[in-house]
Amino acid sequence: MFAVAMGENKPKKVKKVLKKKAAVPALITTTTLDSAADPEGYYSVILGEQLDGARYQVFSSLGKGMFANVVRARTLQGDFGEAGKEVAIKIIRCQESMYKAGLKETQILNKLKQADPDDKKHIVRLERTFEHRGHLCLVFESLSMNLRDVVKRFGKDVGLNIRAVRAYAHQLFLALSLLRKLNIIHADIKPDNILVNEQKTLVKLCDLGSASDAAENDITPYLVSRFYRAPEIILGVPYDAALDIWSIGCTLYELYTGKILFPGRSNNQMLLLMMELKGRFNSKMIKKAKFGDVYFDEMGGFQSVEKDRVTGADVVRSVHISKPSRDLRARLMPPVSAKLKDDETKMITSFIDLLDKCLTLDPARRIQPREALSHPFIRGQA
Repeated sequence: MFAVAMGENKPKKVKKVLKKKAAVPALITTTTLDSAADPEGYYSVILGEQLDGARYQVFSSLGKGMFANVVRARTLQGDFGEAGKEVAIKIIRCQESMYKAGLKETQILNKLKQADPDDKKHIVRLERTFEHRGHLCLVFESLSMNLRDVVKRFGKDVGLNIRAVRAYAHQLFLALSLLRKLNIIHADIKPDNILVNEQKTLVKLCDLGSASDAAENDITPYLVSRFYRAPEIILGVPYDAALDIWSIGCTLYELYTGKILFPGRSNNQMLLLMMELKGRFNSKMIKKAKFGDVYFDEMGGFQSVEKDRVTGADVVRSVHISKPSRDLRARLMPPVSAKLKDDETKMITSFIDLLDKCLTLDPARRIQPREALSHPFIRGQA
């Protein structure tokens, strides 16, 4: 969300009108207080506008998400520190619920920053906050682009180099290790919410707008973006930080292949795709599930909702899955004709093993961050 958009959405740079000697550009006051937000509460951004008492000047818009829109800005000359430094500013929507969510995100980010004073755990840094015309604003360090844009630009349909994936995976598991230590769940890990630096060597987990304390275990079938949503969320099983491990597994697969692992159109189809890859859920997990009877009948058959080819209407078909019908290894290992070196073959085999452990259907048996950090793939022992 804080990344520079690519392609057609590339932000337009604002030409500087003032001479270099000018200490502070003229304050833009084009908008009135009444028009500062659109009907949905998003701030109406003006390129060149100054924020926080002329501390920052906006030079591009980076788009908007559910909670906020994000701009890029530069610090201005004066008493506020380094002039010309770029930052990303998340401007929270002007709604009471969004404002409270912004305060909660600020609290979590400050807690993470305090626990990582040397900035070694790969979570985006919140620098400060301020309010502007009724909007809470969060100021972040500026990074380059998100991993979805990286894959589109450098690995469209083919994915990234396995060594790049390993480097990114290592950094992401460091981020998860800090989250787990502080009992925080991110709850929206996906390529869009992972930023890289200009050199593409460093990644940072961002957008903690959905994050919460692990004790706040509110059952909802729509937590996390669908393609990265763990099975326990869909089934309504009490969840914990293991849901982030599932999302990381889906993300790493996508980085390496350039393709989405579980492209389900609904929660129902997501569960079917998961079982095709990992086999059936154990009966104990289904019994614990709040929504278990929505998806499984009394005989344990999965109630698959499918489109009738003739009428186009939804029809329910009972499916009994025992063994997986898809295979990670078959999907990730290159053809024999590729003639990989032994070390590369070992590395990919080790990567498949790590993914398999991240994508364990039972969250209690899923690999933990500290275990992942000692995995041969991450340690480079593959």
